[in-house]
Amino acid sequence: MTKTIVLVPGAWHGAWAFEKVVALLERAGIRAIAVDLPGHGSDQGPFKDLHGDADRVREILDDIEGEVILVGHSYGGAVITEAGTHPNVAQLVYMCANVPDKDARSVETPDFSKVLASGEQPDFMSGWLSNSDGTIALTAEIVATCLYSDCDVETVQWATSRIRTHPSRNLMQQPNQSAWKVRPSTYIVCNNDMALHPAVQRSMAARCTEVVEWDTGHSPFASRPLLVADFLYELATAP
Repeated sequence: MTKTIVLVPGAWHGAWAFEKVVALLERAGIRAIAVDLPGHGSDQGPFKDLHGDADRVREILDDIEGEVILVGHSYGGAVITEAGTHPNVAQLVYMCANVPDKDARSVETPDFSKVLASGEQPDFMSGWLSNSDGTIALTAEIVATCLYSDCDVETVQWATSRIRTHPSRNLMQQPNQSAWKVRPSTYIVCNNDMALHPAVQRSMAARCTEVVEWDTGHSPFASRPLLVADFLYELATAP
């Protein structure tokens, strides 16, 4: 039976980020659902913390019959790490994503300070704007330079007009569960990522069952939607 694809966006993003991928998968006969986390995309409700975001995903999984491939992009990796213990989840996919552990001490965290200070990529956090309500906004320049570095101008404008603020606390929280310990998982390293250094990605990928590498930036769903859709199609149709 063909599996359903559920896609969880990263910080500042909504389900809109995956619209090109969803369209390609649906055209190929694969059911694909992109998630609006609380307070993002078309969801007008208040923001939730990491655990509230995971609860949103689990609610969606409750309504799906059959097996699911659960995909998390960037911050979405933390969300699927908690939500991915749901019984419907057959496999996790981390797309240049965080792979946290409920016990942060169980895997030693390398010192990436030299890597991040090497000048190989822009300083992503230099474009973070802290708001009085505890959220973080992004400058248009950092969206273009770090998140959509390999996209055309039209795509950058499309994304920049939709990006919203994100609660800062969510980025610091640890999940209550570590789904990658009990589910097969694939990590997609994006070699040209200007937001999350590939060396950092490879360290986190060591927690996953399988690792693949793409020569894309941080948002392959926008720059290479066919690549993403083809990869997910193969997972959805595999025995």
